[in-house]
Amino acid sequence: MEALDDRIPASTRAQAAREAISTARLAVQSGTGRFSFPEIVTLAESHAAAHGRALLKPVINATGVLIHTNLGRAPLGKAQMDAVVAVARGYSNLEYDLTAGQRGSRYSHATALLKTLTGAESALVVNNNAGAVMLALGALCGGREVIISRGELVEIGGEFRIPDVISAAGARLVEVGTTNRTRIIDYTRAVSADTAALVKVHPANYRIQGFTAAVEMPELARLARAHDLPLIYDIGSGLLTATGAPDWVRDEPPVIAALSDGADIVTFSCDKLLGGPQAGVIAGRSDLITKISKHPLLRALRVDKLALAALEATLLVYLEGDASELPLWGMALTPPDDLEGRALRIIASLTKTLGRADLKMHSVASESVFGGGSLPGTQLSSRAISIADPERSAADIERSLRHGDPAVVARIENDMVLLDLRTVAPEQDDGLEAALSASLANGGPVSP
Repeated sequence: MEALDDRIPASTRAQAAREAISTARLAVQSGTGRFSFPEIVTLAESHAAAHGRALLKPVINATGVLIHTNLGRAPLGKAQMDAVVAVARGYSNLEYDLTAGQRGSRYSHATALLKTLTGAESALVVNNNAGAVMLALGALCGGREVIISRGELVEIGGEFRIPDVISAAGARLVEVGTTNRTRIIDYTRAVSADTAALVKVHPANYRIQGFTAAVEMPELARLARAHDLPLIYDIGSGLLTATGAPDWVRDEPPVIAALSDGADIVTFSCDKLLGGPQAGVIAGRSDLITKISKHPLLRALRVDKLALAALEATLLVYLEGDASELPLWGMALTPPDDLEGRALRIIASLTKTLGRADLKMHSVASESVFGGGSLPGTQLSSRAISIADPERSAADIERSLRHGDPAVVARIENDMVLLDLRTVAPEQDDGLEAALSASLANGGPVSP
């Protein structure tokens, strides 16, 4: 243990040492080899590094995927993190009404901001959008039928499907139309005395093109009103408004438009296009929100104080009118020329530091995507650093970057490592350069 890096926790060093000794012992017992003491130390160091990589830690996202689910989705900015730290380091008025001097509600803090931004009568925040959908369905439709188009029975990440969410909420699914075409008459024919709601789901993670037909919200809302049924719309991505938004979000239904078009309940994520923390919002009619808030499932889905603090800070940015202050939108709206300049600076510095004429590093055109089940098919022109080393494979370089400190997640195209700078914050450039220098100078960190 004394030979291992003392910056590694003692318990981790002990476990790594035991694993290395066990490996060496098995090799001797099986006759497959013998390990010297330095080799056992090296093996223990590899095990310790693997333990460290298993812990939650920051990484540099050089994949070009803005809302990368595997890497934590939307990053938070200074204002959001300041709000989180301020609430986390001590006590807060999470469930205390400072004006009345008595117990309050954790759900009241973001409600006023959401009402102002969306025009909803009321709103409720839970821990994610899948939870928001399930809670709304469970409270309003439990034990009864919900009508939805077959073309909207989407599957979200982790193989979770809308039919499964509906079933878990205790409602019964009634499918109408076909995969590519659904008309208002399909909904009309399906309405019965046991119908609890009409449900519309925005296909946020795929597109159906060609011979298609779908019922627009105003028409579906008129049918719901005619039968005194609530219309629930899961828009998913969390785009608040189309006003001032770039052209490439034109196919996304904004929250404000969904409500004004007649949705009684709208659900959406906070860590997608909203650019905030992981949370889900249920917004709409106050009488329905009140009913939803009394459902016992809310306790299991309640949002914690850190997410609430980050969400409030996010919403305040929107109220101030400049969403580009949020890291997600700042990255998405960065001009490719700015990315090109950063790429060339990093390449020039590495070329000088490494002094390797055989190493091929270039600034190349790239295409970034939003990811996270948002804006399918939308690509943003970007710039990336391409790396080709005649002495090493692209897979080896990519692996060494993942195992470095800081860890860098890149992608491989045409046997070259690509590091897309659209998803690398400018303040991470020095860390990216250091990681590349360590990897390319000597073959990278030792990996088990």
